[in-house]
Amino acid sequence: MNLQGTAAVVTGGASGLGEATARELAKAGAKVTIFDLNEERGQAVAKDIGGAFAKVDVADEASVNAGLDVGAKAHGQARVLVNCAGIAIGEKTVAKGVPHDLGRFTKLIQVNLIGTFNCIRLTAARMAALDPLVDGERGVIVNTASVAAYEGQIGQVAYSASKGGVVSMTVPIARDLAGDGIRVCTIAPGLFLTPMMKGLPQNIQDALGASVPFPKRLGEPAEYAALARHICENRMLNGETIRLDGAIRLAPR
Repeated sequence: MNLQGTAAVVTGGASGLGEATARELAKAGAKVTIFDLNEERGQAVAKDIGGAFAKVDVADEASVNAGLDVGAKAHGQARVLVNCAGIAIGEKTVAKGVPHDLGRFTKLIQVNLIGTFNCIRLTAARMAALDPLVDGERGVIVNTASVAAYEGQIGQVAYSASKGGVVSMTVPIARDLAGDGIRVCTIAPGLFLTPMMKGLPQNIQDALGASVPFPKRLGEPAEYAALARHICENRMLNGETIRLDGAIRLAPR
């Protein structure tokens, strides 16, 4: 897809991987609408890239539809959706005889998995009504999983379940939407320098970076953004989950 002048939505676009992606798509000429709950930061990023902002809860149907309306009013109907919104917790299945809190597990699934699907289904329905472009393409959707979907660590059961769900639904959604000319891919990042990672002590960041086979460092959000852009621009990429991880395989802890 040619991103020049194309309307795009990036969820979680106020920081981290989402912010880097919003900036990269804007650099490619896309008209970006940022979805995030952090209104102050989201507005600032949107202003900086000449985009729009909507305060959106990705797991809420009315909230997502309202955000899509904001983006459509500002830029026209989105042909690109990049799902970066997500949360993380650390909790074992059973710790000292106490079972994992079910509410926390449910909340994480609600945001990371159901929220991703909610944005996909609502945006795809609008994309399907657009006129086709080259090869009959109407839209492209990029989701964010994690290498934890494959090698979840101790305490990552909820996070891994949510990201595993994103990986597992990539192919069936791509198949569902193929007739509408909408491509669907997922990126599974490894250890990236996100705001959460930056909150750790420097020695821990260094140790985590050194655990990556090559390059021996943490990933930069711009590297995720570059792959998201390439997926948008390469029409043969469809139904695939791509690990972006420097060949790391997570240890149990």
